[in-house]
Amino acid sequence: MTEHSTAPKRAAIIINPSKSVDFDVRELLTKHSEANGWGEPIWLETTKEDPGVGQAQQALDQGASLVIAAGGDGTVRCVAQVLAGTDTPMALLPLGTGNLLARNLGMDVTDYDGAMAGALGGTTRTIDVVRARQGDDEQVFLVMAGVGYDATIMADTNSDLKEKVGWLAYVDAGIRNLPGKPVKATVKIDGKTVVHRGVRSVMVGNCGKVQGNVEIFPDAKLDDGLLDIAVLAPHHGKLGWISVLAGIIGKGRTKDTAVEYFQGASVEILLEDEQDYQLDGDHSGQTKKVQMSVSPGALTIQM
Repeated sequence: MTEHSTAPKRAAIIINPSKSVDFDVRELLTKHSEANGWGEPIWLETTKEDPGVGQAQQALDQGASLVIAAGGDGTVRCVAQVLAGTDTPMALLPLGTGNLLARNLGMDVTDYDGAMAGALGGTTRTIDVVRARQGDDEQVFLVMAGVGYDATIMADTNSDLKEKVGWLAYVDAGIRNLPGKPVKATVKIDGKTVVHRGVRSVMVGNCGKVQGNVEIFPDAKLDDGLLDIAVLAPHHGKLGWISVLAGIIGKGRTKDTAVEYFQGASVEILLEDEQDYQLDGDHSGQTKKVQMSVSPGALTIQM
């Protein structure tokens, strides 16, 4: 009978090298690996051509017991694309602008030492993953996706301004894109049509908070097996968006159709004309049709 290998566990870190930080990530990772009895970590950098998917697969191929996504929500999403449905946990070192998954998990996004301590020595929990299908292409997201106005904001955000002022650059893009025409949309939840009219945006959430700690989806939970859907259809005229804002602040509990909330395990969005499309803040081109479904508890998080 052969003895089991006693080789120490190894963590892989997938880091976006374009994120500038004022501390030594390698040193921090090595310190916590040694403190927890882990072996030498695996260091993998993302590229413009491959923002994390290939590196996550490489980490699994090299036998990593844990994969740390060190970057923004884009890096996190790419790593999750590979780890979802496996037993290998993901940890977060939030280095991005929004760090929305980390915030929704209750992490202090300024405490890098604490994040690494949780990654190497913390506890695990499972969260839902949402699979978004557009034609033959399937991608996952963890925080929020959308078609229409919210995706146009992501497409039109000034990257230089984002470097200087962070998430406030999204506000600038949002204001610039307030004028615009609604698109006729059909929204089906769990196979049943719930909306068939002109809208500006359909947003689908796996958790509730977005930039600036604004809560778009008040009832969303990362592990409830449900999608939260918000349909934005501002009334005509310059004051139309005020009704949307009131609907979000009132958490959709009024009869005003400027904002309508729904929940379900799956959603299909059909649009008369192509609209911008985003997944966790990454602009993913334009689409007229997208289907999304939740995979409950598909991803293990260590923190």
